[in-house]
Amino acid sequence: MSIQNRYEFVYFFDVTNGNPNGDPDAGNMPRLDPESSKGLVTDVCLKRKIRNFVDMTSSGQAGYEIFVRENSVLNLQIERAYTESEEVIENLKAWKEYEKNKKKKNKNNSEEGISKPKRHYEDIAQDWMCENFFDVRTFGAVMSTGKEKEETDSDGEKSKIAKRAGQVRGPVQLAFAQSIDPIVPLELSITRVAVTSEAEKEEGKDTMMGRKYIVPYALYRVHGFISANLAAKTGFSEEDLQKLWQALQLMFEHDRSAARGEMAARKLIVFKHDSALGSVPAHKLFDSVKVERINGESGTPATGFADYQISIEKDKFNGITVEELL
Repeated sequence: MSIQNRYEFVYFFDVTNGNPNGDPDAGNMPRLDPESSKGLVTDVCLKRKIRNFVDMTSSGQAGYEIFVRENSVLNLQIERAYTESEEVIENLKAWKEYEKNKKKKNKNNSEEGISKPKRHYEDIAQDWMCENFFDVRTFGAVMSTGKEKEETDSDGEKSKIAKRAGQVRGPVQLAFAQSIDPIVPLELSITRVAVTSEAEKEEGKDTMMGRKYIVPYALYRVHGFISANLAAKTGFSEEDLQKLWQALQLMFEHDRSAARGEMAARKLIVFKHDSALGSVPAHKLFDSVKVERINGESGTPATGFADYQISIEKDKFNGITVEELL
């Protein structure tokens, strides 16, 4: 059963001596807003970490496969609906039969034997994708990318079929994360005491030089939205919701790398509405979460999470339950 309540959430995470989200168009420098110099982390970056966590913790569990995963071919994932779902297979046969009967009608001016299936096979394939892939029913997906391929049926007739599953708008959406204060990325030179190739060794090189960007410290804030109405269309359930909360709390613990330094989830504040529609605009809920600088002089860079204080006006709105999961 899909979730019955609308949610919004505010999520805080920080980085120490690392690069939380490099920009490939800027030499992998940490992303930042050029007007405010505040750091940015894209929604795509955060969704990748959620996908990786779910894939790691629920591998092999029915309904928790990941559609957008490393080194996968998306069209092949979509085509699985046409080979593994009996309902899709039968409906596709029915549509092919319907198309053949339409051609006969055009030739003979007869409507005999024409029966149009109630649903299109792409819609049924979309349901199968939502049922089997966590990230499809959570974040949505574009699955209309398959190209037409010629196939031959049991009667020897050829037809062109595009194995697609349409587009799904997911109930869970994330905004860009933005740092509370401006960041000052540092560019560091690094040295490796080994060369890459024999040619470099023959040239007399003993070491290789490189460059690395880090953010000394930054606290990031991101807003999230969960629609019960869209969840009803994809089948996003209470179990999926708990998996999402778990991922947000623990995903950085399993995403360590030299480039990312120390990253940690610091605060997860969830606003639960008492209905699917909700009664309070999201921006008013977000405005009730305040971040204040409590240590260090104003205008100087923060050095740790202890330099901030996060407060919530919990009793400000009717019909809203506020929960701090971190």
